[in-house]
Amino acid sequence: MDVVIVTGSGGLIGAEAARFFGGLGFHVVGVDNNMRQEFFGAEASTAWAVEKLSEQLQRYTHFSADIREMSAMQLIFKQYGSDIKLVIHTAAQPSHDWAARAPLVDFGVNAQGTLNMLECTRQHCPEAVFIFTSTNKVYGDTPNFLPLRELETRFEIAEGHDYEGGIKETMSVDQCTHSVFGASKVAADIMVQEYGRYFGMKTACFRGGCLTGPGHSGAELHGFLAYLMKCCVTGREYRIFGYKGKQVRDNIHSYDLIQAFYQFYKKPRVAEVYNIGGGRYSNCSMHEAIAECESICGKSMDTVYVDDNRVGDHIWWISGLQKFESHFPEWKITYDVTHILQEVYAANVERLETVPA
Repeated sequence: MDVVIVTGSGGLIGAEAARFFGGLGFHVVGVDNNMRQEFFGAEASTAWAVEKLSEQLQRYTHFSADIREMSAMQLIFKQYGSDIKLVIHTAAQPSHDWAARAPLVDFGVNAQGTLNMLECTRQHCPEAVFIFTSTNKVYGDTPNFLPLRELETRFEIAEGHDYEGGIKETMSVDQCTHSVFGASKVAADIMVQEYGRYFGMKTACFRGGCLTGPGHSGAELHGFLAYLMKCCVTGREYRIFGYKGKQVRDNIHSYDLIQAFYQFYKKPRVAEVYNIGGGRYSNCSMHEAIAECESICGKSMDTVYVDDNRVGDHIWWISGLQKFESHFPEWKITYDVTHILQEVYAANVERLETVPA
């Protein structure tokens, strides 16, 4: 029996991973105690996603356990032992703003929780592939010092720059402002690399841009496109934080990200780091995303501009996918921003229709 452990199994990426690998015949062990609801309120609860997994997958076992509690993680790993072939660690505290309110909780979840997962893997299934959903925020605000041009609806990098095709893994993670969240993810990211190099484990850090899709429980503090579309559909006010609304993000659909995980699982490497996102295939500015939502919904959004940007936030981020594509040439992006937003719109409408009046 091949087992995959998925932390944060009720979240966007965790649930997508559970469905995909469950479909391949893996026994999926989900670990999720719905801390997302604690972070962002009832609308961000992942309970509905966990319930769906239990209904959809024949071989799904759920543990409502806290990754910060080593004894709880040890029990799970001990139960499945060498049957564990893959660990996909997606559980995290993902917000800049929330992290600043509770740095100890943020570091405990992001850094200590990741260390617990690594050590359990080393002790009980050292041959398993370990995939970590890191973040582009490990680079702090360094991207903001790139030579950027202000265009009508977005910022863009200077023509001919080495990062014109997207920011590469060569960018430094040092000597910059990360935000408390970014710092805790740096700690986790480096530890994942170290367990690969020092102990010879097959680990990978996927430094994601905006990870998105219809399964996202979007909230104002996390979940850019999902929350934006939710506001458009429901008529809720949407706040734009700084940079004239011209800040650029690349967006990768959860399906495309899981396909990248699968490629790595099939041909794993040691201590790898990949920038991963929509790249030049799938990106937009805030202004462009709002216009796209309005076009899909057929109505205008209620937006308000807040002059102050979030600390450590990026003005322009497009992931350079060249390294991953060179290692795994079979992998390709299949969703662009329009396709993503159309799916997110349909999911929002469906949920509204199923909510009792």
